[in-house]
Amino acid sequence: MLLEILVCAAFAGCSGDAPDETPRKRPETAITVEKPEVVEWPELAGSSLRFVGVMHGFRLLTEPGTRAGGFGLGTGYTGSVTALHGWADGDPFYVNYVGHPMMGAVAGRLWSLHDRRYRQAEFGGSADYWKGKLRAAAFSWAFSEQFEIGGLSEASIGHIQKDFPQQGFVDHVVTPTVGLAWTLAEDALDRYLVKKMEAHWQNRFARIFARTLLNPARTFANAMDWKVPWYRDSRSGVLSYVAPATGSRATAAARTGEAVHELAPFEFATLAGARQVGGTGCVGGGAEAAYRVAPDWQVVLAVNGCKQIGLTENISGDALAYQLGPRWTPSPSGKWSPFAHLLVGGLKLTQETLDPEERKRVMEANKELDPMLFYTLHGKYTTQKETNGLAVTAGMGVDYRLNPALAIRVASLEYLRSGSGTLGGGGFQMTTGMVLRWGTW
Repeated sequence: MLLEILVCAAFAGCSGDAPDETPRKRPETAITVEKPEVVEWPELAGSSLRFVGVMHGFRLLTEPGTRAGGFGLGTGYTGSVTALHGWADGDPFYVNYVGHPMMGAVAGRLWSLHDRRYRQAEFGGSADYWKGKLRAAAFSWAFSEQFEIGGLSEASIGHIQKDFPQQGFVDHVVTPTVGLAWTLAEDALDRYLVKKMEAHWQNRFARIFARTLLNPARTFANAMDWKVPWYRDSRSGVLSYVAPATGSRATAAARTGEAVHELAPFEFATLAGARQVGGTGCVGGGAEAAYRVAPDWQVVLAVNGCKQIGLTENISGDALAYQLGPRWTPSPSGKWSPFAHLLVGGLKLTQETLDPEERKRVMEANKELDPMLFYTLHGKYTTQKETNGLAVTAGMGVDYRLNPALAIRVASLEYLRSGSGTLGGGGFQMTTGMVLRWGTW
């Protein structure tokens, strides 16, 4: 009981139930009170600024390189913005491909909390759910760009990106795209796992545990919005929620929005994978957009990048591929949808080599120096090589349809051939990810 009182006090108090315990109900005889199309802009702005403040506060407390990099919108800022190139930015894998996607997911959640029209839609095939997700993804992209190069950004606070090896575009792509995939995964878990747990568990703390830990991005967004971490717009709070009986009208109603369209005119995929570049491994991700021009054919635009691994201590390399071409999809409306494609475009390879003697001298003189601060203060390299050559990719794979709007890219195996000069060409690539099918709802 004491724990419950403390939790309630920390989140604006409660009277018998936490603030989220009162379900959103409309009077049976009244016409809709709130305007369904309205976005709660002041509340969204406040939550977003809190989130930005928390992230920059964490950076300033934990990153000496950020504190030493400088502040403001002067030459340091313009140098950060204009220095952007390539894919990798010097951050560890978990920062680029876990931390930034979670940031994108939290930003999308903040939008959803204040999007009156779509915020109560649950994961499934309904048009409302996917329209809401697209709106949230657009806001997540704008939020990500502001955090990277805006007025309150890494470029203005710490002047990140102006020095080697921080100049890559990886966060600009991964944050909103993989962030969207993150929110879809959380929504699926919430509907098909968390709700089942709540149907069997009446204990309030067990329900809090399930809602909070199995949806970490939603939990953080709730906190940034001054709500209890286990808040849900789609149902009442952990104390008062009653699971609908199987086969009830509520359960049947959840299925009425399932789409009947078979072929998606447009598909958008977020992907993660590994490839061979220049004789070494390269880990990264990217995105694809596909437009259907015939029942069995699509035109595909693919952009992906990766950071080379296995290079020597003073060398950093990355690759950025951008290609366009036809894709054959012989069974686009089936549960299993195989495909094969041929893509043509370019492959840009970047490789930078630090002066090993300068690195040794500085590190010996400053044994406690943070590695990122070293790069900021002494980001000199002796050579920088860039090649940009023709690249051709042939590949095949298979998608598995979860519902008319969403599929899993189970696996895609490709071979890329490129004339990228002295830095080497391509090789095999294996990817997996999520595919959003637009126009089936």
